[in-house]
Amino acid sequence: MKLKRYGVSLLAVAVLASGAVAQEATLPLGLPSVPVPVDNLQDKGKVQLGDKLFHDKRFSSDGTVSCATCHAREKAFTDSPLSVSEGVGKQQGTRNAPTVINAAYNHSQFWDGREPTLESQSGQPFLNPVEHGLKDYEPILKIVRTDPEYKKLFRQVFGKSGDQVTIKEVEKAIASFERTIISGDSPFDRYYYGGDKKAMNEAAIRGLQVFVGQGRCVSCHTITDTHALFTDNRFHNLGVGFDRVDKDLKEMATAFTRAREQGTNVDIAVLTNKNTSELGRFAITGQWQDIGAFKTPGLRNVAVTDPYMHDGSLVTLDDVVEFYNLGGRMDESEPMNSFQSGGIRPLNLSDEQKDDLVEFLRALTSPEYRK
Repeated sequence: MKLKRYGVSLLAVAVLASGAVAQEATLPLGLPSVPVPVDNLQDKGKVQLGDKLFHDKRFSSDGTVSCATCHAREKAFTDSPLSVSEGVGKQQGTRNAPTVINAAYNHSQFWDGREPTLESQSGQPFLNPVEHGLKDYEPILKIVRTDPEYKKLFRQVFGKSGDQVTIKEVEKAIASFERTIISGDSPFDRYYYGGDKKAMNEAAIRGLQVFVGQGRCVSCHTITDTHALFTDNRFHNLGVGFDRVDKDLKEMATAFTRAREQGTNVDIAVLTNKNTSELGRFAITGQWQDIGAFKTPGLRNVAVTDPYMHDGSLVTLDDVVEFYNLGGRMDESEPMNSFQSGGIRPLNLSDEQKDDLVEFLRALTSPEYRK
């Protein structure tokens, strides 16, 4: 399916390679069609139900946490400016909350890609002891099966009631809501796809040239002729936080592999232990080359979703640019780690180039999230 360079309506007739379909929607400028699973097609009632579930704090052990706690609309669906998320009892996790915006396009979910779909991702935080803190799904199911409004909505949307309503229907509704959280139409989109050469200022235009040129950002944060998701959906070791575990890496990785083979819940393990968290993609694949590797995040609205990296350790966009400029370090004296991705090397950008690159990143902010 070939898209135009402008926002278009797409019919739900194309079955994608992933087994999803492209449903009819008017897309923001700069975005491709939204992939939708064939067993969970979008409809208005399901989205409204998912919105309600997403914001329900009763789905936590102390009634204080909902999905929206860490993914707040007014914070571009993050919990900025927190470095790592806080769950029940203000317990801290180990990772920065990624935005839900455009998560519908992700090939996998979570920083380490441990869940393949929005449906399977949406149920995990409920059972994590430092997030929603539930021991099982029964408290959620009791609410949705007995609350009058939920009873009505689940009957309307899924044709189910009572014990027929399972966590699968809850997950499907939340995922459907999340698929509506997309945004484009940024100054970059109007400039690059809309042909408005005044949409970005001169510094941002120069920054775009750095982004695709000497900065080599586009190698992982991809742009195509028809759309820009700014991610290759791959996993890379940038060196962030890796120094904390490098010296004990072999012992820790071996112990984690044994624990996983014995049934340890990976979702709980990586979010409750700072060191284990730094194993990154390895915790999922068990492949040595995935040690310390994390998913490339999209960059849309990056100027309003600080702080940055999987652990929230870089506070500003200037910090991020300097980190990459020094080849995955904040100080030239720091050693490179042996697992660092090959594309991470010094960029030798001038101060003006760095400033221009930051200005370009600010131009990726959609109108509805601009502060």
